[in-house]
Amino acid sequence: MKTSKLKIATILLAVMVIGCTSSESKKVTVKGSDTMVILSQKWAEAFMKKNPKTTIQVTGGGSGVGIAALINGSTDIANASRPMKPSEVDQLKEKYKTSGLEIACAKDGLSVFLNKENPVAELTIAQLSDIFSGRITNWKEVGGDDEKIQLYGRESSSGTFEFFKEHVVKTDFSKTCQTLPGTAAIVNAVKKDKYSIGYGGAAYAEGVKDCKIKVDGKSAGILPTAETIKDKTYPISRYLYMYLKSQPTGEAKAFIDWILSPEGQNMVEEVGYYPLK
Repeated sequence: MKTSKLKIATILLAVMVIGCTSSESKKVTVKGSDTMVILSQKWAEAFMKKNPKTTIQVTGGGSGVGIAALINGSTDIANASRPMKPSEVDQLKEKYKTSGLEIACAKDGLSVFLNKENPVAELTIAQLSDIFSGRITNWKEVGGDDEKIQLYGRESSSGTFEFFKEHVVKTDFSKTCQTLPGTAAIVNAVKKDKYSIGYGGAAYAEGVKDCKIKVDGKSAGILPTAETIKDKTYPISRYLYMYLKSQPTGEAKAFIDWILSPEGQNMVEEVGYYPLK
């Protein structure tokens, strides 16, 4: 009786080990941009339904965190809402003798979020720069109420932070800007604060209003929509990227090929982003 139980236990253990090994060999890890988390999770869910033997594990943390994970070897794919920095490419070269592989997978409009009760509805790029750098601190300076402006932004490891700083603020952020760990948190904060302003991926704009963005004082204000981002009339647009150490193989290649296929790209608009074509 003891021998029989021992044999059964041994067989079960062998099956478990084989199962774990098989599962591990078909696991793909994706880490990085919080902007891309919702989209990547949707992609992963749809792909796993079609490929039940494959596990796609998606986590956020920010573009910088994802790229750091790619460099230290703890993720297969790094999601980023900004291009890799030259210093990051150098680290990849030093460790793996490769410059890595950049794959654009979607387009995004970076929204400026306002509380729905705020009478201000549009701002120029220059005004946004002055607001987030701290040169403008009161809404009355941009045609609003005589109230102090509360700033909300992303942490420095975020690709959204990097992109907004480079293309909009163009200098250091004000020290009064409260950093939050994700776009959803920024949206929630702006919803509760009438005189606040924040920024993030357009797909997150629920319960707040998008600010119309003007290139300058003479131009018309433009909202981030599928049309304005596709035709590049919306001033704050960007690509979303996946980064790998080298050309993908196996399940990672199958997953990326599917993302870039018509089926994968159709999901992009469903989530609130914009397909490549």
